[in-house]
Amino acid sequence: MRVFEHFAPLAERYDAFILDLWGVVHDGRAPYPGAVECLARLREAGKPVAFLTNAPRRAWFINEFLDGMGVAGGLYAGTMSSGEASWKFLKEGGLPWAGRRAFFLGTERDLSVIEDGAARLVDTPEQADFLLNTGPDPRAVPTRVEPFLPVLRACFEAGLPMLCVNPDRAVMVGGNRVLCAGAFADPYREWGGTVVEVGKPDAAVYGPALDLLGNPPRDRVLCVGDTPHTDLAGAKAAGMDSLWALTGLTADAHGEDPDPAVLASIAAADCVAPIGLLRTLRW
Repeated sequence: MRVFEHFAPLAERYDAFILDLWGVVHDGRAPYPGAVECLARLREAGKPVAFLTNAPRRAWFINEFLDGMGVAGGLYAGTMSSGEASWKFLKEGGLPWAGRRAFFLGTERDLSVIEDGAARLVDTPEQADFLLNTGPDPRAVPTRVEPFLPVLRACFEAGLPMLCVNPDRAVMVGGNRVLCAGAFADPYREWGGTVVEVGKPDAAVYGPALDLLGNPPRDRVLCVGDTPHTDLAGAKAAGMDSLWALTGLTADAHGEDPDPAVLASIAAADCVAPIGLLRTLRW
């Protein structure tokens, strides 16, 4: 696969872009060097950017987080998140179970997914209609599922379906690989529990991202991400080209200068075909 050292040639080939956030634009604490300038150059070129992330928080919360790290709102058209999609499903009753009582496995900063009465938290699994899983607190640098198995097992034995608000199994935060909500979905499903995952690679979340861009033709949009089985697979499911970023989880797993042939074999095994590899998000 071709390695793109800079983003400028891609701006000439596409009209709009859907970018992952964690692992592409920033590392969970700060933007990657050159990323903010690249976004500014795309804006100057009239090439709109939308962010599509599996973060388990609503878009307004993520936008405030980005602003705090220097990614100003004027640099992008908007943000779509798995948290935003989950909030909408809960508000509209679009999930395949009745009831709004949730037993919560997550952190306080993820509670935007139930604001405006989307769901009501209860104290025990026995009181709940479903398990709301937004994942562990990344600030605690969680790396193992085992400490969380007792509470997951209690929810399973109570017969709760799980709403997994972040299908990612892991993410990089400041150089550390930490667990996400998707890591809790795996044992739950293995036990026989019902799991609904909201976010990439489900093609449904790409429609709202395209809305933010003004609905350009899909063959004129490029999606950029650092994870084949979510970012690249999601782009394929939605009928758009993808570009594999060599930052984030990819850098953690394969180093800063991976062998393109090795990555090509991984992409083939995941049944995805990105147009190439992006060294980092810089103009």
